[in-house]
Amino acid sequence: MCGIAGIIGPSNISVLRKMNATQAHRGPDAEGFYQNVKNTAFLGHQRLSIIDLSTSANQPMYSHCNRYVMVFNGEVFNYQDVAKKLNRAWKTHSDTEVILEAFVEWGDDFVHELNGMFAIVIYDTQEDFTYFFRDRLGVKPLYYGIIDDTLFFASELKSVLAAIPDNKLNTNHQAIVDFLQLGYIPKPYTIYEEIYKFPPGAKGFYNGSEMAVSYYWKAEEKVSAQTKFADNFNGAKTHLKDLLEDAVRLRMIADVPFGTFLSGGIDSSLITAMAQKNADSPINSFSIAMRDAKFNEIQYASAVAKHLNTKHHIFEVSEADTLEHLHQMTEAYDEPYADSSALPTLLVSRLARTEVTMTLSGDGGDELFQGYGMYTWANRLNNPLVRAFKPLLVSALKQLPEKYQRGAEVFNYAHKDRIPAHIFSQEQYLFSERELSKLLVKSTKNIASVKNYFPTARTLNAAEKQALFDIKYYLPDDLLVKVDRASMQYALETRTPFLDYRVVEFALNLPYNFKVKGDTSKYLLKEVLYDYVPRELFDRPKWGFSIPLVKWMNGELKSTIENTLSKGNVEAAGLVNYSEVKRLLTAYQGGKSYLYNRIWALYILHRWKESENKRKQA
Repeated sequence: MCGIAGIIGPSNISVLRKMNATQAHRGPDAEGFYQNVKNTAFLGHQRLSIIDLSTSANQPMYSHCNRYVMVFNGEVFNYQDVAKKLNRAWKTHSDTEVILEAFVEWGDDFVHELNGMFAIVIYDTQEDFTYFFRDRLGVKPLYYGIIDDTLFFASELKSVLAAIPDNKLNTNHQAIVDFLQLGYIPKPYTIYEEIYKFPPGAKGFYNGSEMAVSYYWKAEEKVSAQTKFADNFNGAKTHLKDLLEDAVRLRMIADVPFGTFLSGGIDSSLITAMAQKNADSPINSFSIAMRDAKFNEIQYASAVAKHLNTKHHIFEVSEADTLEHLHQMTEAYDEPYADSSALPTLLVSRLARTEVTMTLSGDGGDELFQGYGMYTWANRLNNPLVRAFKPLLVSALKQLPEKYQRGAEVFNYAHKDRIPAHIFSQEQYLFSERELSKLLVKSTKNIASVKNYFPTARTLNAAEKQALFDIKYYLPDDLLVKVDRASMQYALETRTPFLDYRVVEFALNLPYNFKVKGDTSKYLLKEVLYDYVPRELFDRPKWGFSIPLVKWMNGELKSTIENTLSKGNVEAAGLVNYSEVKRLLTAYQGGKSYLYNRIWALYILHRWKESENKRKQA
């Protein structure tokens, strides 16, 4: 796990060093640099040592033939199996060397052999070409921009910004539309028009002037014409169990202490259970306890840890502890990012790092096994009767108490071809297309840039289509961004067993009724879990990993938000109409608490604008 940076084009090593320094937190154990004799190719690396802690495994690394130089961020978990396929006398015990020699042996098709999380950049010193690869699900980040025929890339946006003059950058107003509708900025965009997110499951080729990108893996292309195990639930359960246990086993390979994030929910409990089964002694598990009881699931996590006999660490944090990280959240995420659960994720990462260098998490379980309420909404909105009587439903619900008024907004979609983005937006309490048409200063179509539907070999129901939308966008561009920035802020590696591509491809082809049975979501996954942990420990509503944001917005954060969204600040930023901001604040203060996340998103957007102004003045 590391931070990578580079420049392909005329520059100098001091610029690369500056880029590296901005993301030194990602890899404090070692730094390394490469520059070619023509001063037209520069590769930088910050290392967090996880596998083969020796200096011989440092990067940039040369291939055995000395033709290729590589930097990479992440881990390839099956590197030992790949190594056996290659006829090499190995110089290290690292996955880095195996990855590079696999590329030398098989060319860019080598990426199909890799099971891991990675952003890989390989420079061909002989042909002066550069290759880029990102893992299938987008666990590890990669940003790039081409300015005046020079390519800049890095693991974090701030690192790319360190190399590009401010007068070469422009605010991306489509990204602002996306952010206000989704709470994050989806690939390929960033908040800057000139900088992009390299897509998951893709490989790129840069010849000195253009970046050619193609895909080696797409989730929608892994949906088969027929479901698997359709008449064999027990067979599906056994197969899933075997796949997950192997995914966990591979991700436990490390030369440093490790642990698991344990919230007490289905996903993290199952990963912790499988890790403990595979360990010779009690593993570390970590939970964070919010002192606001409504958001505190610590008793459930503790019960799971006790049953599994892990070495459990509970970190109790106060509101003050969490709010202190608000500034850090803005700094860590580099662009507008509204997922407030980043705050507790930052906290638990900082505290876990005092004990371990690597953790396992349960990210991906909800998207793969129908764990979100928005999937129920997708089926509901797909009902022909609901579509026929939509205007009447919307009108009636708006006359009812607050919780029903929020439901009216879900039914009130602008266009049937954009229902997945609309459902996500309204489930997250964010802005609809209609609201954005009044809110935004700059004239746009007010439509998120995301693709809503994807062609598949098998017809999916509405809930399955909604989940595929999340796998394509919400997972890589929000959830995985959250975990990567929060954990790497403290040089903590986090691995995600559910996102082993074998597990993902299996889940994509399960019958829907294996995932949802009656009112029970994640049915198959829960049945696997109950082989490890008693089901009575999970007989409770799902809370999720969140904070008492509404309470804080009415208390400790109230003055900060009002100051940030003051008439002077909003008009100076020039992004949204103050009259709409004022109307929203008035409605919220008048009792419409479901508007809280819209206000939070506006607050985060203007906090970013303030930070951007300070960065330019520095």
